[in-house]
Amino acid sequence: MAPSNPNDPHALANVTGCVLLVGAGKMGGALLEGWVALGLDPGHIAVIEPTPSPEIDALAARGLRLNPLPGTLGPVAAIVIAVKPQNAPGVLPILPPFIDRTTLVLSIMAGRTLDFLAQAFPDAALVRAMPNTPAAIGRGITVAVGNPRLSAAEHQLVQGLLSAVGTVEWVEDEALMDAVTAVSGSGPAYVFLLAETMARAGVAAGLPPDLAAKLARATVTGSGELLHRSPHAPAALRQNVTSPGGTTAAALDVLMAADGLDPLMTKAIAAATNRSRALAG
Repeated sequence: MAPSNPNDPHALANVTGCVLLVGAGKMGGALLEGWVALGLDPGHIAVIEPTPSPEIDALAARGLRLNPLPGTLGPVAAIVIAVKPQNAPGVLPILPPFIDRTTLVLSIMAGRTLDFLAQAFPDAALVRAMPNTPAAIGRGITVAVGNPRLSAAEHQLVQGLLSAVGTVEWVEDEALMDAVTAVSGSGPAYVFLLAETMARAGVAAGLPPDLAAKLARATVTGSGELLHRSPHAPAALRQNVTSPGGTTAAALDVLMAADGLDPLMTKAIAAATNRSRALAG
C-alpha cells in the first residue's frame, strides 16, 4: 500500500466521524497540531486532557470538543491514546463508552502491547505505534503494527494520522517494536548526548565553553540536515569528509576501533531493547 504524503494538505480533510485524542501532552499535542495543519477540521476532533494548553483552548473556540461526555460525540472514527503508559490502567477503562465496534484504536503508549489494548477493546481494530520526539517539529519517524482486524481503509487512516508528524513505517511482527523503541524512540537522546560529549571534549581541548557548545550544536544539527537531504548512505557521507591521514581520520581511528563507538552503541541498543521488553511484561 502506498503511504500517504506527509506534506499533503488534504491528507485528513476527508475523514468522516470524530477523531478522539486522549492525552495532549508533548506527543499528543504534536499530533493534534499536525492534524489541523493537514486539513482536519477542529470540529471533527475531540480531546480528553485535564490540563489543556492555550493552543487547545484556541482550537476549542474553533469547534474542537474538549473533555466531552460519553455519548456526545456521534460516530468516532478513531481514538488515539497518547497518555503515559503508566497511566494506562486508570485511563483505558473509561474509554469504551466513547466508542463503538467500528472505532479504530491507535495507541502511542510506549511498551503497551496489542494484547494489553485488546483487554480494554476486545472487538476493535488496534494499532500500536512508536513515534519519537522530532515529531514536535514535523520531522519524526513512527513505526506501527496492527492487529488482524485492521482493514485497508483503517490502515490508510492510521497512515494519515501519523504522517502528520513525519515519516511512517510499518512492521508485521510486534516483537520488533522493542528494538524500534531502542533505536528511534530513544534515539534522539543519543544524538543529544553526542552534542553534549562533543562540547565537553571541545572544552577539554581548550575551547571556551560557549563556543564549544555552539560548535557542537551546529555540527550535529547541520550534519543531520545534510543526512536528511542527501541520497547517500551515512557511510558515504562519512567517507566524503575523511581525508587519509587527516584530522578526521585520526578521530575516526579512535571512534571506529574495536572498543569504539560501534560495540558501545550495540550494547546501548541491546540494553534499551531488553528494558522495553521488561516494561511490556
